[in-house]
Amino acid sequence: MIYAVGIGPGSRETMTYEAMEAIEKSDVIVGYKTYIDLVKDLIKEKQVVSNGMKQEIDRVKKAVEISKTGKTVSVISSGDAGVYGMAGLILELSEDEDVRIISGVTASTAAAAVLGAPLMHDFCHISLSDLLTPLDLIYKRVVLASEGDFVICIYNPRSKGRPDYLKNSFEIMKKYKSGSTPVGIVKNACRENQKVHICTIDTIDYESVDMLSIVIVGNSSTYIKNNKIITQRGYETKY
Repeated sequence: MIYAVGIGPGSRETMTYEAMEAIEKSDVIVGYKTYIDLVKDLIKEKQVVSNGMKQEIDRVKKAVEISKTGKTVSVISSGDAGVYGMAGLILELSEDEDVRIISGVTASTAAAAVLGAPLMHDFCHISLSDLLTPLDLIYKRVVLASEGDFVICIYNPRSKGRPDYLKNSFEIMKKYKSGSTPVGIVKNACRENQKVHICTIDTIDYESVDMLSIVIVGNSSTYIKNNKIITQRGYETKY
């Protein structure tokens, strides 16, 4: 058995019961070392296999290999395993192994709960990491999501190697969204050192954003009330 487990933002309080149960049932825990550290109190008695970034294929192959010995394995990801996590790769590389995808709490919903209710209408996820996706395709998705008036949740928004991708994306969004559109930035969502900042498209400070941040950009019905971001669902005009 192989479990693809999303551990949420990395605290016991934001893990699903199903995720905790899968880890408890597992003989072996496989994951990126940073994520292993986030659940170390839950896996003290487990065999642990960890490695670094950009070694995802090796990680999953090892998990499949271990599962063939009859052991139950959990491959852990932050957030939800099926949202920029390991679930897809596990399904691609497994053969006849029994694989179960365990739902988790992804960064956008964790951050949204902190910010208020910015995801009350149609929204999309866009990662600004071009390690696996061409940059021109990323910007095309920003164009189309902005043109379609989606609330946009931006993952992997800014790193030392990609200092301008977020700014470039906002320049694209400005062609379709008002400069007063609310923007929420949550760093370390639902973790001990969480930081929250609410601004607008025109007033965002790009330097305040890093790879530990999630950025949520509202749509044309999004507004700020009592320091909370709210996207209108449409009830007030329908009924």
